[in-house]
Amino acid sequence: MKKLFASAVAGAMALGAGVAQAADDLTLQLKWVTQAQFAGYYVALENGFYEEEDLNVTIKPGGPDIAPTQVIAGGGADVVVEWMPAALAAREKGLPLVNIAQPFASSGMMLTCRADSGVTSPDDFPGRTLGVWFFGNEFPFLSWMSQLGVSTEGGEDGVTVLKQGFNVDPLLQGQADCVSTMTYNEYWQVIDAGLTPEDLVTFKYEDQGVATLEDGLYVLEDRLADEAFKDQLVRFVRASMRGWKWAEENPDAAADIVLEYDETGAQTENHQRRMMGEIAKLTAGSNGALDEAAYQRTVDSLLAGGSDPVITAEPEGAWTHDITDAALN
Repeated sequence: MKKLFASAVAGAMALGAGVAQAADDLTLQLKWVTQAQFAGYYVALENGFYEEEDLNVTIKPGGPDIAPTQVIAGGGADVVVEWMPAALAAREKGLPLVNIAQPFASSGMMLTCRADSGVTSPDDFPGRTLGVWFFGNEFPFLSWMSQLGVSTEGGEDGVTVLKQGFNVDPLLQGQADCVSTMTYNEYWQVIDAGLTPEDLVTFKYEDQGVATLEDGLYVLEDRLADEAFKDQLVRFVRASMRGWKWAEENPDAAADIVLEYDETGAQTENHQRRMMGEIAKLTAGSNGALDEAAYQRTVDSLLAGGSDPVITAEPEGAWTHDITDAALN
């Protein structure tokens, strides 16, 4: 029941310690459901790292019908976890999101194909059916296909895009030759369903040179004019990165903490521990500061879409080092 009373306990401890004012409230909207993908934030909450920064953090799980960009636009969160392609696309459409920190240094996205489909390289994609996630997750895929010069409208020279649910059923049921997977989640769902690594061919976006940044922290630009809010963000990022490094060093314990906060009871210990091991590979080497070269690679990839790019112009003001510079110092 820890998760139900975390805020109350933090408040009571603050009062007991004689703190002059209450901890600052801050709400974080996750991109997906409670799982080890977000372990750093749950670790920071459970281990009191936010409390030590005088923050009362509420973590809101996501889900298939929850778009972080819509949540923050509607005032439902102060900070969101989002993939950069979705954030930059939203910014170009008028939602001024700004990346304030980038805990994930690498991408976990890939296409997973059945070996018996005959797909052995991207040259084999034309004429195939590929499962793709939408709700903002489609942008890296669309950018990749544009760079390959492969139409997403079907036909012998193009690919048929199957709007994939957040599962791997199309691959298992033979409805698609390849499906979208993450190295830390859906790939292992395929394995758990009975297929072996030898039964599969995978294409990591990182290996294809089209990887885009995932799971960054974003806020609305106008709120950065508020020095008090910026101070909250500095403390939040500092505590969150402390949580992430703790999770990297203690992956099994971090996964167990995530399980405590999973109110659905849908997650399993084996899956979350395995996921945390893979997530640690993606956060390794990151101190939270956005790497400018990785940012530019993401932008260049999204611009390189021929007649239908994900974004049409070089973004301006889409990121800041102000928060991480202060947090790291």
